[in-house]
Amino acid sequence: MDSAPTPTTVREIADGYAFTGPALDLGAVLLDGTAYPDAQVRVPLAVLNRHGLVAGATGTGKTKTLQLIAEQLSAQGVPVFLADVKGDVSGIAAPGTPGERTAARAAEVGQDWTPLGCPVDFHSLGGQGAGIPIRATVTSFGPLLLSKVLDLNETQESSLSLVFHYADRNGLELYDLKDLTAVIGHLTSPEGKEELRTIGGLSAATAGVILRALTVLENEGAGAFFGEPEFDTAELLRTTADGRGVVSVLELPAVQDRPRLFSTFLMWLLADLYQELPEVGDLDRPKLVFFFDEAHLLFKGASKAFLEAITQTVRLIRSKGVGIFFVTQTPRDVPAEVLAQLGNRVQHALRAFTPDDAKALKATVSTFPRSSYDLATVLTSLGTGEAVVTVLSEKGAPTPVAATRLRAPRSLMGPIEPGALQAAVDASPLTARYRDAIDRESAYEKLAARAPRPDAAPVGPAEPEPAPAPAPRREEPQGAGGLLGSLLNNPTVKSFARSAGKQLGQEISRSLFGTSKRRR
Repeated sequence: MDSAPTPTTVREIADGYAFTGPALDLGAVLLDGTAYPDAQVRVPLAVLNRHGLVAGATGTGKTKTLQLIAEQLSAQGVPVFLADVKGDVSGIAAPGTPGERTAARAAEVGQDWTPLGCPVDFHSLGGQGAGIPIRATVTSFGPLLLSKVLDLNETQESSLSLVFHYADRNGLELYDLKDLTAVIGHLTSPEGKEELRTIGGLSAATAGVILRALTVLENEGAGAFFGEPEFDTAELLRTTADGRGVVSVLELPAVQDRPRLFSTFLMWLLADLYQELPEVGDLDRPKLVFFFDEAHLLFKGASKAFLEAITQTVRLIRSKGVGIFFVTQTPRDVPAEVLAQLGNRVQHALRAFTPDDAKALKATVSTFPRSSYDLATVLTSLGTGEAVVTVLSEKGAPTPVAATRLRAPRSLMGPIEPGALQAAVDASPLTARYRDAIDRESAYEKLAARAPRPDAAPVGPAEPEPAPAPAPRREEPQGAGGLLGSLLNNPTVKSFARSAGKQLGQEISRSLFGTSKRRR
């Protein structure tokens, strides 16, 4: 029996997704509850560095969507990084299980479904939980990102930047939290205050706030995330011998109670990639696609300077060949300046049970191009595994809005067994390189080795917290603007040169987030 003719509206939508170059297959156009398998919704591989958003209420299928996109990217030779916040993405390493529901979905959307797993490296933050440890040194993490983790205000953030600058100038390596604590303690001692006199000040009140925040962070077990060996983000760009992109999965269930920490660590990964990768412009396929799950955690409570740094990083990193997909519940979780840069949208169902839900729905509808759909109705009636899609065409123009029944992932939709995950970790070539923490001589040991003066007095009572004092004017090259003046007036510490100490004898530039550029 012949199938019913495709409605004109569906054909028009499908024409907007008829790309000539390589593309990822998302699913089939959906109209009035019917999927049309001959009308495919796709996204060109070449525009994935223009970033994207996967949004929707809990339980609508966001995780399966990112799994679907990630496994196709891997198959086309593009490495992928994704965070596994709830512990249910590890199945991407194993072939899926055939079944009636999968077969029915494949038939509905015109998918030739066969089970297939991806090459995967499993990571963990600092070795907490299963996975290859990802660590960062404190100095590489930088003052702005660390201020976000510690929940510091702008004055405290500026003071912390001054501490980093002092450590840089004096060859005091900040590898772990005890190094940073030792430097702050030294700067509030009589000897340290004397040394600081020529470049600024650090009040006892500010130092106390920062030290208490560091203590809390350490007591929560986060100290393991800072140290060596520091993870080389170039590891995220690996491909296999047969040309598939490696999927790097960061397992986060062990640190779910520290959301600010893991979201900021993800931002460190992006900032480091931005620092290290060369400019490449627009490629036929991205070098890496980065999925930022639970994205609202990154923006919650962020300072203006931090949001500006995120916005600029997102805008500039695409020229390095990196695409970012933010995954969250509603587009309102993402600041407008960032949302404006997300050209590829997969919007799952939204709820409208409360007045706030209704506002979020209205705001979401307003962000889509005009279409023949009643989006307010469609977005509240989509089923699990269905979404409203619009992406950028190969020419960079938005495609028609398409309600879509999405394809089923070919990998396992659920976690793999703990034994299989551990076996994958043990087999990875990265495990031997990063498994064991090392503790080299750094600021803590160097300051401890200094003989204290017999007449050293304890730090006096806390005083009202001022902003860090400006430095005496020093001769600078014309147009330099004064290093410390920029440091104190701009908490983002967008760019300054620093001495890496007597051992390195080189200058390290700091990025938008104050993260340091490392020699590979």
